[in-house]
Amino acid sequence: MTGWQFWRKAGLDLLFPPRCLLCDTALRQEAKALCENCLLHVEFLRSPLCRCCGAKVAGGPERVHFCGSCLRHPPPYRKAMAIIRYDQPAAVLLHRLKYNKDTSVLPGLARIITAAGKPDFPHPDLIVPVPLHRRRLQERGLNQSVFLARLFFPGRLPDIHTDLLRRVRDTPAQTTLDGSARRKNLRSAFLVSDNHRLQGRSVCLVDDVFTTGTTVAECSRALVLAGAEEVLVLTLARVIPAL
Repeated sequence: MTGWQFWRKAGLDLLFPPRCLLCDTALRQEAKALCENCLLHVEFLRSPLCRCCGAKVAGGPERVHFCGSCLRHPPPYRKAMAIIRYDQPAAVLLHRLKYNKDTSVLPGLARIITAAGKPDFPHPDLIVPVPLHRRRLQERGLNQSVFLARLFFPGRLPDIHTDLLRRVRDTPAQTTLDGSARRKNLRSAFLVSDNHRLQGRSVCLVDDVFTTGTTVAECSRALVLAGAEEVLVLTLARVIPAL
C-alpha cells in the first residue's frame, strides 16, 4: 500500500467507520470484518473427530480413530475436514454469498478461516471446487466453492482448477432429500474433463457445507475413477445433527 492509498483509506475509515458484517457494530481499527463478540459465537470443530470423515466422535481430545459409519462403509475420499459448525454466524455469511451474490462477506469468511488456525491437513497437488451445473451457475451468478477455495489457498491460485470437474446433470436441490434419495439424485452427476491432469495426483475438493457427505463422495468417486491417487475434502462448515 502506497502512502497515498494509506491516507485515503484512513480518511474513508474516519468518515465511514468499518462495521461488523453481522451485527453492524463499529469495529476497532485492528478488527477485520467481524467483531469479537460475533467471532466468539463461531463454533470451531476440535478433536475428537473421525480421522476419515471429520464427524464428531465420543471420547477425549486425544482420541483419533474412525467413526462407525466410515468403518462400515469407507468413503471414496481419504480425509474430510470442516473447520466450523454450520450455525450462526456462518450460515448467514454463506447464505449471503451463495444466494445473494454478496461478495462483501468474503473478508468475514476469511477472518473465520484465519481464526481457525493452521489445519492439520495434507498438502494436495490440485485444488478443485465442487462445481455447479451451468444453469444453476447462471441463476446464482457465482460458485461459492470457488471463492472458498481461494480463501483456503490464497497463495496457490494457479493450482485451483475450476474446469477439471463438471456437473453434467442438473439435479434437484439436495436439501429436500434424505440420505438414500441424495445418493440416487447425484448418481453420474459429475464428470472429469481431463483425466491426464489427475494421474497420480492428490486432489483437494473444496465445498461450502458438509451435510451428509453425499455430494463430496460422488465428486470424489468421479475423481478417483479418472485417475486421482487420493481425494481430500475441505469444507468451511459441517452440519452437526442434534443429539
